[in-house]
Amino acid sequence: NDVSALGHDPASAPLLARRDCAVVLMHMRGNPATMAAHAGYHDVVAEVAAELGERVAAAERAGIARSRLVLDPGFGFAKRPEHSVALLRGLYRLRALGLPILVGVSRKGFIGALAGEPVPARRDAASLAAALFALAQGAAVLRVHDVAGTAQAVKIWRALTDG
Repeated sequence: NDVSALGHDPASAPLLARRDCAVVLMHMRGNPATMAAHAGYHDVVAEVAAELGERVAAAERAGIARSRLVLDPGFGFAKRPEHSVALLRGLYRLRALGLPILVGVSRKGFIGALAGEPVPARRDAASLAAALFALAQGAAVLRVHDVAGTAQAVKIWRALTDG
């Protein structure tokens, strides 16, 4: 999982091209120290999709097979709470890139803002609601803190929705 989508270290893409592993390309503008200044979007879903599309093309040019790529919209990275909500609602639009989508919203700040819960460790129920919504929008992978609780909830969600 590369928070820069292979953009910060020029040696990472050729190295990964020689390995047999999945490569998660995460969207982030700037770097962790400057990303808050880059959180301006007109259409966050379209812009994240376009920027991830550019990183997919760069990964493929570096020799990383498309079949090994997974996309992460980067919830909380150069995104305000309203951007994260829009990305969750528009996740199906990112699927147009034709790659699996990883969603990592567990205990994030925007979850706390929506739930009115300032303590990250007390955001598991709210995180679970967002994770199940992400699955409904087509997410393929969930990154979570409460693995057992999420696995149980996903099992029930699938039984109810796949029936």
